[in-house]
Amino acid sequence: MVEDVEAEARRRLKALKVNEWRTREFISGQPMPEEIRHLALQIEFAAAALVRLSPIPDDYDDDLYWPRVWDR
Repeated sequence: MVEDVEAEARRRLKALKVNEWRTREFISGQPMPEEIRHLALQIEFAAAALVRLSPIPDDYDDDLYWPRVWDR
């Protein structure tokens, strides 16, 4: 179940294109937008909190447990 929560966090980070932003930041020196950085930290925090729950909720992938992604 821990692996499932971590996979959900990776899915959400992938949807934000966090790796692409980090690569861009590394190559160009232009920082990742603060809202992307902040949301990525929130996703990582939510995943860490969920894996510490006993038991991990069956609906761990529900948006209720994860930070809200704004509309761009």
